[in-house]
Amino acid sequence: MKRLLLLAGIALCVSTTTNAQSNSFRDAFNNFSKGIRKEYDNFRQKIMKDYAEYVRQPWKEAEEEKPIPRPKEENVPPVVIPVDTVPAPIESKPVIIEEVVEPVVTPEPQPEPVAPVEEHPVEQVKYLTFNYFGTPMKVRFDEADKLRLMGIKPDDIAQAMVKLSSETYDNLIYDCLELRKTHKLGDWAYLQMLKALAETLHGKDTNEAELLMAYIYIQSGYKMRLAQDGQHLYMLFSSKHQIFDLPYFTLDDDRYYPMRKMPSSVHICAAMFPKEQSLSLYINQSMELEENKSAARAVASRDYPDFKATVEVNKNLLDFYSTYPTSVFGDDVCTRWAMYANTPMQKKIADSLYPQLKSMLQGKGKLEAVEMLLNWVQTGLEYEYDDRVWGGDRAFFAEETLYYPYCDCEDRSILFTRLVRDLLGLPCILVYYPGHLAAAVQFPEQVKGDYIVLNGKQFVVTDPTYIGAPVGRTMPKMDNASAKVILLQ
Repeated sequence: MKRLLLLAGIALCVSTTTNAQSNSFRDAFNNFSKGIRKEYDNFRQKIMKDYAEYVRQPWKEAEEEKPIPRPKEENVPPVVIPVDTVPAPIESKPVIIEEVVEPVVTPEPQPEPVAPVEEHPVEQVKYLTFNYFGTPMKVRFDEADKLRLMGIKPDDIAQAMVKLSSETYDNLIYDCLELRKTHKLGDWAYLQMLKALAETLHGKDTNEAELLMAYIYIQSGYKMRLAQDGQHLYMLFSSKHQIFDLPYFTLDDDRYYPMRKMPSSVHICAAMFPKEQSLSLYINQSMELEENKSAARAVASRDYPDFKATVEVNKNLLDFYSTYPTSVFGDDVCTRWAMYANTPMQKKIADSLYPQLKSMLQGKGKLEAVEMLLNWVQTGLEYEYDDRVWGGDRAFFAEETLYYPYCDCEDRSILFTRLVRDLLGLPCILVYYPGHLAAAVQFPEQVKGDYIVLNGKQFVVTDPTYIGAPVGRTMPKMDNASAKVILLQ
């Protein structure tokens, strides 16, 4: 902070002095800036040399732990109210649910390098271009300088780490961090980007690709460990979330997951990097990816025939979502739904879909607007069980539900609560029953129907899988004694 204040003071002086004095101050400023950059560079190189010394120590043998299977949900069939049914009067009835699942914690700022990574001028700039989910990206790097490993013994890896810490790779790291910022990449998205970059330069499943990915990853502030089986090098990443269906290694009470398939018995380097942070799977902003529009899909409400919209989604985004691992936060399975439901709709998709829906909701009261959105999701989308479509349980982000031909209760509730919050600004919660996920909405006025009280506020039940049911109806045979409320942001 003192250095920043000093730099600001010098900059102010430069702007308020005479030309002669300005030149003098500018020279002093430039010399000072170069000195600071050199100090940062020296600091980073010292850290890497110290880290390399730890890497030289014998790597410890470790056995992987078996994957934790994702919880299997019961198949609770949807209930359909026939069109010609005369509904019974709605009465206000409290739904008593004792267990409340806190929302997924808002993520802290993304990890940052232990010291700033400075750009270095080069006489002739050369670029490495690569494809990231249909999005062309480029970084400054001369392929003539790419790493070539002589072996994967601890000394080989340590020497390679020292080489990677030279100025040659600084622009590459700097550009990677800028791409993370420009394209609004969360931690998982950033790791996938580094994988794409490393494989473009060194080929898929090579030791060099694995080491380059690991090096940029720790330089970006993330926690990882290296492992080897005598022939192959592997990168393991630490996650704040418990990931299902992936084998893992437990080191110092942290779970580490492999980036690719690897043997169950390996030797792992225990070297730690300063201020390293585990990866978060939370997605808190809309990614910026090249547009690859899907075919237009018309979604229309059954009971409100004029309430319909045409939907196009970005298939590049869907390809990324296909890599997203199923996980929970804090070992509570219900946090899984909150992570999907709290992910914002991609901006370009929202910019196309939301104006259509808003035009039809204009002038409607909050209750009628929610009724229309609820029926649109209930009747405009076709229900099917995940195990019949995907061979197992798979939750959808909102955009996926708008694209794929089938969806189930969790997908509908995630989409519905996203729409209500974005279009109407009304708070929502999810209601989890074993095998079923519903929703509830907080209205600004009294609304009749089944409701849940949280902190003195009423959330009226809205079930996107109780097809044809109005606001306030709980789907039959739901056991409130076993239900949980999942708070959303």
